[in-house]
Amino acid sequence: MSNFSGPRPFKAEIVETSESGNKLTPLTGFPFLEEKAEITILPHEKHQVITGIGGSFTQASAYLLNQLSHENRNKILEAYFGESGARYSLARTHMNSCDFSLGNYSYASTEEDAELKHFSTERDMDDIIPMIKDAMAISKDGFKIISSPWTAPPWMKDNNAWCGGRLLPQYYDTWALFFSKYIKAYREQGIEIWAVTVENEPLGNNCKWESMHFTPVEMNAFVKNHLGPRLRADGHTTRILGYDQNRNEELIQWVDAMYGDEDAARYYDGTAVHWYGSTFRYFPEALQYASSKAPGKHLIQTEACIDDEIPRWRDDAWYWSAEATDWGFNWAPADRKHLHPKYVPVFRYANDIIGCLNNGVDGWIDWNMILDKQGGPNWAGNWCIAPVIVDPEREEVYFTPLYYTMAHFSRYIRPGAYRIGFDNTDDNLKVTAVENPDGSIAAAVFNPHKKPKGVKLKLNDKSMEFSISAKALQTIII
Repeated sequence: MSNFSGPRPFKAEIVETSESGNKLTPLTGFPFLEEKAEITILPHEKHQVITGIGGSFTQASAYLLNQLSHENRNKILEAYFGESGARYSLARTHMNSCDFSLGNYSYASTEEDAELKHFSTERDMDDIIPMIKDAMAISKDGFKIISSPWTAPPWMKDNNAWCGGRLLPQYYDTWALFFSKYIKAYREQGIEIWAVTVENEPLGNNCKWESMHFTPVEMNAFVKNHLGPRLRADGHTTRILGYDQNRNEELIQWVDAMYGDEDAARYYDGTAVHWYGSTFRYFPEALQYASSKAPGKHLIQTEACIDDEIPRWRDDAWYWSAEATDWGFNWAPADRKHLHPKYVPVFRYANDIIGCLNNGVDGWIDWNMILDKQGGPNWAGNWCIAPVIVDPEREEVYFTPLYYTMAHFSRYIRPGAYRIGFDNTDDNLKVTAVENPDGSIAAAVFNPHKKPKGVKLKLNDKSMEFSISAKALQTIII
């Protein structure tokens, strides 16, 4: 083993997570490899400003935290938000219930209440709000929160149901008021909602759990005539993000509609996207199109997870093997099947985050922070995997390799960083790089292959040499 070869003109910390067992492990020695990829960092080539990276406060995650001891609760929150942990800087939560709730609920009455006289966020006081407050107390730098509704209460909809249907036009004002009251109620708890998305997955989910449909034209009408004016009139500075679904061709259609309507566009602060169109491919063309359509506005990945899978308990090897499927493996239409192959869970995350950042995305949010061994609780039986899995009955906590994968990005890529340019001579390595507000440079290097790779990293007229393990993710901090 040898340390950095050649001159050491700049200091660099290298941490690695690998199939071989490294878990955000600092490395100081490397095997010598004759063949080397050359990666040149280009700090003067500046791209988008990073908003943040993190995960989601769901009722399921918050409920599970409440089942754990004080020691384990703090251990998990420190791991996500503390200085010794992942330092999450961007988060999401749900407005009203979602599939990762214990059941259907709304902050509004179950019966018609157009003036929302009975509005209350009391349902969040036992779980989501305490979890957010505890995270805020731990986080040194703080974090931004995006909130998304899955549906309006049934009485506002044309099908009078939790799933599917559309918002009735006579309740557009009421639903806008609902957003305003929600933001105010959370502010009274000391929690600022940085942004809202207009609707989680407006194209629907085949009525498997809470949902409400919008067309792009309908969403524009709601935003420009109701939601935007209401939030401004009530003095809220909360940002509005449109769309909030998958990144394939539908994204192009939506951003054309959103930013093609000047009256609506002035209220949109950006676009939210999900990865479920393919958790294997990140659709760079669509992301680039959305980014170029609204320069200076946000493009934020608001939800991703290993879905339609039950967690493998204390089985690190599974998370590094090509065994995970997603919803589309069984259920996608024939012409979309190729977008949903079996794929390595760690690779899904590392490949996607790097691909998103390199194509204009300024924020990336994972879904549930914590789930149980079943992949819930989830009233709809929509089991998924989270980076942290718990067994409340045995008081056990399992940090999966996905946790360390997320931390490679969230811990070292900080809000306000500029994504910067790079050249990479080896297409088998995936790379992204940022310059943080403190002047440090963080480069993420992902090697999905079965052999280690030598690396010569160049910055200005200086260089250093090291290697990355087989099937590994590294972050290099200069």
